[in-house]
Amino acid sequence: MSDGESNGKATRPTASRNEGPGEPSIDTILRIPVNLQVVLGSATMPVANLMKLGRGQVVALDHRVGEPVDIVVNGRIIARGEVVVVDDDSSRFGVSLTEIVGPAAGEG
Repeated sequence: MSDGESNGKATRPTASRNEGPGEPSIDTILRIPVNLQVVLGSATMPVANLMKLGRGQVVALDHRVGEPVDIVVNGRIIARGEVVVVDDDSSRFGVSLTEIVGPAAGEG
């Protein structure tokens, strides 16, 4: 059998470039789950007002219609975008990225 074959089925090599024994492959890193959030806006209110909220009430957010929304991964803003309707399912919406945010000052 040649490399990459086992019982007639193709297999992926276990190590990638510049990896030594015991080092994780890039595939391992790419499978790490992250928490992605799209922030439409936020609001600040006293707890008393929060407790009075009920079904059908509207909470005004600090973002206006048409302003970019923040895309946050694991608590850090990584991009901004605009809300769009998903092509294949008009009952769902998504985000079209318009700007990738670089690292903040002092981060590296």
